[in-house]
Amino acid sequence: MVFAGLYPSDGDDYVSLRSALQKLQLNDSALSYEPENSVALGFGFRCGFLGLLHMEIVQERLEREYGLNLLITAPSVAYQIIMENGEEIIVDSPAKFPPTQQIASMKEPLLSLNIVAPARFIGTVMELITARRGEFLRMEYLQGVAMQDKEDKSVSDARVLLEYRAPLSEILMDFYDQLKSRTQGYASMDYSFYGYQSSPLVKLELLVNSQPVDALSLIIHSDKAQQHGRALVEKLRTLIPRQMFEVPLQAAVGNRIIARETIRALRKNVLAKCYGGDVTRKRKLLEKQAEGKRRMKRVGNVEIPQEAFLALLKLDR
Repeated sequence: MVFAGLYPSDGDDYVSLRSALQKLQLNDSALSYEPENSVALGFGFRCGFLGLLHMEIVQERLEREYGLNLLITAPSVAYQIIMENGEEIIVDSPAKFPPTQQIASMKEPLLSLNIVAPARFIGTVMELITARRGEFLRMEYLQGVAMQDKEDKSVSDARVLLEYRAPLSEILMDFYDQLKSRTQGYASMDYSFYGYQSSPLVKLELLVNSQPVDALSLIIHSDKAQQHGRALVEKLRTLIPRQMFEVPLQAAVGNRIIARETIRALRKNVLAKCYGGDVTRKRKLLEKQAEGKRRMKRVGNVEIPQEAFLALLKLDR
C-alpha cells in the first residue's frame, strides 16, 4: 500500500473530512485511515491507498463531492525497522521514524519488474532503472515483429524482455511516465511484490526558519539524501513567499545540514524621508530597522503554501 497524509486547509473542516472519509470507506474497502497530528498542518489523517491512482481518485472525490480543500503530503511506503531490543516495527510515515541510535537494521519493500520494449530502447530503459537503484536479473529477446519504416521497407524490430528487481519507493512516483516517455510509448511493464531487503535509509528533514516541518520530511536512501535535499530546498525557495525577515531553508539528516538556501527579506526604504542631515540619523534608522527584523525572525511564523507540498510530488528526479 501507499501511505500519505490528508489535511484540511482550514482546521475547522477536520470533522467534515473525518465524516467524508467514513462515507467513502463504506464503498471502498481498500481505503484505510487513522488520525494524525502535524505541527505544521494541524490535525489530519494518515491514509492508505492501493497506489497513486487510487490516492488521486480519493482526493478528487473529497474535493468535488464534499467541497473540501485538502493538503496532501508526499506518498510513502511501509518500511520494516528492527530495533536494538529486537522489536520489529512497521513505519509508514517519517514522523514515526525512530532515532538512528535505536535502530539495528532497516528493510524496504522490493518489486519484481518485467519490462517489454523494442530492442532499440534497451539502453535508455537500462539507464532509467539503474538510476532508480534497480538490480538487473536477465534479458531475453522475444520473437521479432515486422514493422514498416518511413521508406516502406520491411524491417525486423525485436522485442526485449528485461527483468529487474527494484525498490517500491523508487518506482512509486513517476517511473511509469518516464518509461513511456523514453520509449515513445512502446514499452509495457508488469510488476509483483518480491519481499523486503536491508537498505541504508535515513530521515530527510526540512527546516524552515530553523523549525522542522514534519509534513515535508521524507524517508530516503542515504546515497540520494544530499541530491534530493538540495533539489528540494532550491524548489521551495521559489515557492515560499518572501517575508519581512530573512528565512533560511535547510535540509538535514540527523544533526547534519546537507543543503541550504535563503529566502531574502523584503526591504523597506526607511531613508526615503531623510534629505541630507547628519549621518547619525540615518544610522539610527537603519539600526532600528535591523533590530525589528531580528525580533520578527525570532517570533515570526512562515506560512507554507500548498504548492510547496505539491513540489514533493513533482520534484524533477
